[in-house]
Amino acid sequence: MTSLVVADAGPLIGMARVGRLSVLQNLFGSVLIPQRVFKELKISSDKPGAKAISEGIHSGWIKIGELKNQSNSSIQRLLADSGEAEAIQLATEQNATLLLIDDRKGRKTAKKRGIPIIGTGGVLIVAKKAGLLAEVSPVLKELASIGYRLSPALCERIIELADEC
Repeated sequence: MTSLVVADAGPLIGMARVGRLSVLQNLFGSVLIPQRVFKELKISSDKPGAKAISEGIHSGWIKIGELKNQSNSSIQRLLADSGEAEAIQLATEQNATLLLIDDRKGRKTAKKRGIPIIGTGGVLIVAKKAGLLAEVSPVLKELASIGYRLSPALCERIIELADEC
């Protein structure tokens, strides 16, 4: 059975901006995103990370999936961000093995629906264990320097789980 990973925009943007988007490809092979997340990625812009994401889409490892039910209002009512709502819906419809999402409310919604989740910090830990990263601490510092929001307590926990304390 092959794994199917659906992603929200935030982790893709964060990893692309710090030059670590390839970690996702190396870990998961491919990532599926809904149309709304594709729009949020703004790949035709000059925003940091947009070129790397565009290359991932054009090379085919970042794929755009279509929703079966275009108006699942039950998820949309729970979340302000429509990209997150579509990512959760796509993960549900496709029976994804994993949803890559960082937003707390989105994670809570996905968990309630029985969708296995992983965040950027979890990806970094798995990447280190797989030998794709020597350390997670420098990547966390890079993410913080670009304004990617991971709480100090979460960063401490990620460092602890990565055996870097």
